[in-house]
Amino acid sequence: MKSKMILLLLLGAAAASALFLWRKDREVQSPIARITRDGVLLEEIALDKVEQPYTLDVTDRSGSNTLLVERGRIRVSEADCPDQICIKQGFIGDSTVPIVCLPHKLMIEIIDGGGGLDGGTG
Repeated sequence: MKSKMILLLLLGAAAASALFLWRKDREVQSPIARITRDGVLLEEIALDKVEQPYTLDVTDRSGSNTLLVERGRIRVSEADCPDQICIKQGFIGDSTVPIVCLPHKLMIEIIDGGGGLDGGTG
């Protein structure tokens, strides 16, 4: 009798754990655009909450970048750097590849809104 009770408790705990993990995987994580310059966080933008496209100017003594923010994606639309690689990259909307402007030490990366680990770290 005691072993049946322990078995039932273990099965219940396993079922509860499976349900928790299944529900967690089904939650959609909001993509966040994290904008940093020289390692300093300038802004975080919840891309799924953008109602209307807008521009954001990021300027300091090293140069100027204009970002175009749309629902679910972001890009550098203008920059006064010599190579223009950040502009040529186009829009990003996931954490695959960040946008980097080396002359201006600007980086735009997409992170999930859940604060969890991504595929590269965990």
